Amino acid sequence: MTGAATQTDARGGQAPPERSSVGLVAVIVAATKGEPRALTIRVPDQAPGRGDGLPAGPLVPEHATLERGLRAWVERQTHQRLGYVEQLYTFGDRDRSGTATLSGVHSLSVAYLALVREERPAGLAEAAWQNWYRYLPYEDFRQGRPRQLDAIEARLAEWASEPEDCAARTRRLDRLGLTFGMNGGTWNEERVLERYELLFEAGLIPEAKGNPGPALPNDPTGVPMAFDHRRVLATAIGRLRGKIKYRPVVFELMPPEFTLLQLQKTVEALSGTQLHKQNFRRLVAQQGLVEETESVTSGAAGRPARLVRFRREVLLERPAPGLRLPSRRAG
Repeated sequence: MTGAATQTDARGGQAPPERSSVGLVAVIVAATKGEPRALTIRVPDQAPGRGDGLPAGPLVPEHATLERGLRAWVERQTHQRLGYVEQLYTFGDRDRSGTATLSGVHSLSVAYLALVREERPAGLAEAAWQNWYRYLPYEDFRQGRPRQLDAIEARLAEWASEPEDCAARTRRLDRLGLTFGMNGGTWNEERVLERYELLFEAGLIPEAKGNPGPALPNDPTGVPMAFDHRRVLATAIGRLRGKIKYRPVVFELMPPEFTLLQLQKTVEALSGTQLHKQNFRRLVAQQGLVEETESVTSGAAGRPARLVRFRREVLLERPAPGLRLPSRRAG
């Protein structure tokens, strides 16, 4: 959707009208076999290695509401019908595409977060489920400190030392401690967007400064995405990581019946942390989030495990029934 408004230039004459557009973007998340996945589409006319994008499309007059418009675009592009959906954020930067053809366009994108219980077929060749750590590998601490952080932190330290002004250097170092846990700071798994934006500001990712070039192989910051969709994805991951601590949204990703180990692996996948098995089960029991069923697992190697289900009564019992994860490690 575009619009135009007559403006006056600095000399008092009539300036060209400024165009604007409103887009809808969906971050659709599933958890499959202990891995967090986002539904992506292929975006044409992108540089090599930068063709992955999120389902998106413009708001048009036939869309009665923003959410209906979003659902229509998602179904058209991926054949995926959405269940749980919440508005995530509104992005309003000028010329968000970074392309010269849209220079001067003030583009608004309303982003949504959608959770699906299971990974359904994408439906079209252009759509595919991808592990979200493909795009932000330094956010995954499940196997210990990500190796990508060695290269990233070295480059960030160089960036922090660039200003000649001592106060400016100090401000940059403080930001590194706040976001990446450097210099004695603490890593907060929810600051996904802040970390991405710092990398963007430091010019360490291909999307920075409208860089149209191809993606670099083995880039420690991850695989870039079309437009600013990696920023949108980072926003969604940070939101979801925070929300699982006070709302039982993780159960939107689980089947009707599941094992406690499956639940733990899903929470670990979303949060990017490794959890202690017994402590996690104690936490789930204390919160009263699940109840046992009469079913057990079968057909798999090892001892059969009891299946449990989400206790929906907990929504009425407490105002914030979530998984209060332990504090994170220092960076």
